[in-house]
Amino acid sequence: MPNTPYRPNYKSMAELRYQIRRFLRFSENAARQAGIEPQQHQLLLAVRGLPDGLKPTIGVLAERMQLQHHSTVELIDRLVERGFLIRLRSTDDRRHVLVKLTRDGEEFLQTLSLHHLQELQSAGPTFVKVLQSLIAESSSRDNNETDSNSLSPKIAKTPRKEQPREENSRRSGGSYIPHSLGAGGKYVSVDQSHVYECALPHF
Repeated sequence: MPNTPYRPNYKSMAELRYQIRRFLRFSENAARQAGIEPQQHQLLLAVRGLPDGLKPTIGVLAERMQLQHHSTVELIDRLVERGFLIRLRSTDDRRHVLVKLTRDGEEFLQTLSLHHLQELQSAGPTFVKVLQSLIAESSSRDNNETDSNSLSPKIAKTPRKEQPREENSRRSGGSYIPHSLGAGGKYVSVDQSHVYECALPHF
């Protein structure tokens, strides 16, 4: 009996997208109301919230922001002008420029982040519920596929038998004449391009 094709839960996926867009729209509006562009706010957060082991170089920040190198440099320049960021030289490699929040940048980001946390308290539970349902559904589907594969019968491969010489000769377009004697008492085998002779054994 064929397996029923898997159908994604489109309602849950659409709801997840909606919740993401809703929060991003809130974040963009909150940043503009605070007097900063949304991407500048995101860069401040990226600098302050880097995972352990990563240094706030322009390359790392560009990756975290998913932006081109020159676009990240422009954002940093604007935030330096506003007094929210400063540039430092790396002590390990003087060629690398590191970025750090100033005290004003820290205070600004803290105020804006607290505002975001208040929004997450109301919107977060719905977002988490939808995300968990999609993850559970995906995991259940993967487990069912694994169980189905483990129960499938294994088909053994039958070794291919060699065809008789006469059959091989016919498939290749030649001819084989068994028990035919050639000149001098020799067997003669004929194919398309060659004549083979072998001595007749003596009895």
